[in-house]
Amino acid sequence: MIHPEAPGSDPVIDIASDQYFMGEALRMAQRAAAKDEVPIGAVIVRGGSIIARAWNQVETLRDATAHAEMLALTQAESVVDDWRLTDCDLYVTKEPCPMCAGAIVHCRIRRVIFGCPDARGGAAGGFINLLQQPNLNHRSEVTAGVMENETRFLLVDFFGRRRRENEERRARGE
Repeated sequence: MIHPEAPGSDPVIDIASDQYFMGEALRMAQRAAAKDEVPIGAVIVRGGSIIARAWNQVETLRDATAHAEMLALTQAESVVDDWRLTDCDLYVTKEPCPMCAGAIVHCRIRRVIFGCPDARGGAAGGFINLLQQPNLNHRSEVTAGVMENETRFLLVDFFGRRRRENEERRARGE
């Protein structure tokens, strides 16, 4: 949870709340895995309450943009009745990709908290840091590595299972 110290001051970060909200994002990622989607989940928090929850639905919706972050942003915009989410924080189980980071900047998310980094494609410091580019109109605060082991395990398990299934299909000649 983020608590303002006084009007106009910087927020204080409550690490226990970061773990709680990341746990909620992890539950969303588990829903994605149960539907054979890449297990990434996201929640958006405003004023200490979750206002949006989503998981990857790329395969289900047959939509390359149906990442957990994108779906959560759309939900939050509807709840807030504005595309500006300046007083909202995004918790996501994996470092956002460039597409999601671009949307996060445009929505003006205050803070992005993620679980495991993505050195090959992450856009919050892994491969590139779009969330804090000084020439863009907004910069989000970034907190990395919250529940990193748990979020990484879910992805490693998912892709390990996928590889085994593909190898079994190849062995059967499918």
